[in-house]
Amino acid sequence: MSATVFERIQERLTQQGVPFTVLRHEAVFTSEQAAAVRGTPLGSGAKALIVKAGENFVLLVIPADRKLDSRKAKTALGIRELRFATKDEVLEKTGLQPGSIPPFGSLFGLPAHCDPALGEHASINFNAGDHCISVQMSYTDYVSVEQPTLTALS
Repeated sequence: MSATVFERIQERLTQQGVPFTVLRHEAVFTSEQAAAVRGTPLGSGAKALIVKAGENFVLLVIPADRKLDSRKAKTALGIRELRFATKDEVLEKTGLQPGSIPPFGSLFGLPAHCDPALGEHASINFNAGDHCISVQMSYTDYVSVEQPTLTALS
């Protein structure tokens, strides 16, 4: 049986010696609900968005208290067309439901682009492939492990 996305994240972080905290909680479906159940600032949430950028799908990560600025994203990615992936496309690319996607595009063969504004918080929080499981880790460790392209997206 294949490992869950959460198990893959846990294994990767453990193998790299990265400290992290796991929180199991009631199912959450919005960034606001997630911040409330975690007891953390909304801006520390790493909102992972799958978008179709030109011909390719990519993962964009922005602070949960911000909205994607499509003009900035198009410029950063060097593309003309950008749209959010449909629910079916998200499921096809990740095997996950929207709202449960972690900020690790590398788990799904997707390039990751992260807004440096996420680093305004020392630690980040995100759903780990499940609406009932959150992970907290340092922003610095996230960037070190995932190595996303850092670019203004919000």
